[in-house]
Amino acid sequence: MNANSKVASKDRFRSFAELAANRAAEIDYRITVRHPQCTRTAIIAPHGGSIEHHTSSISTAIAGDDFGLYLFEGLDENGSFEDLHITSHRFDEPRCLDLIAACDIVVALHGYAGDGMQLLVGGLDQPLIAALALALEPLDIDVRTEGHAFPGRHPGNVCNRGKLGRGVQIELSDALRGSEFEPGIVEAIRTVLLNFELEPKQRR
Repeated sequence: MNANSKVASKDRFRSFAELAANRAAEIDYRITVRHPQCTRTAIIAPHGGSIEHHTSSISTAIAGDDFGLYLFEGLDENGSFEDLHITSHRFDEPRCLDLIAACDIVVALHGYAGDGMQLLVGGLDQPLIAALALALEPLDIDVRTEGHAFPGRHPGNVCNRGKLGRGVQIELSDALRGSEFEPGIVEAIRTVLLNFELEPKQRR
């Protein structure tokens, strides 16, 4: 199985506690958390490293020096999707939940199997979803907010477990990650998030 792929098969582990009891930190996986000052925004990659390739680097680029950052990364160079993937509504790693509990804005970055230049936006934060879709529109990629396989609307989805109970899930196809479109995607998302940081009234 391609480490970039999402499939309907059952995850090996149903919670982080179960995963941690069977896999070793810094050998099988690594966790990175950054709590910068004066921000209400967190960028998270719960399937980073070799679980869903490029999601760590994209999340880090979006966060820059401005936003909180969380990475759960598989370390097996041959891929670790089958071994370490925990579906988003069961992803409960405590350091991630601690970070996003204080944030009004949560954006989760994911990857999925796909050959087209496609980006799927889901979650429960409808104003932010709309703003992101509008900002990404000029990039000449296929941006979808409805009718796709990853709506991200489960209330337990980690993207929706922030302070306001709503967030955004962004899924990038295999082809899109690492492509020439990636810098433009990063810049568009950062611009929207910086604007939302400056206008706290729209988060109420």
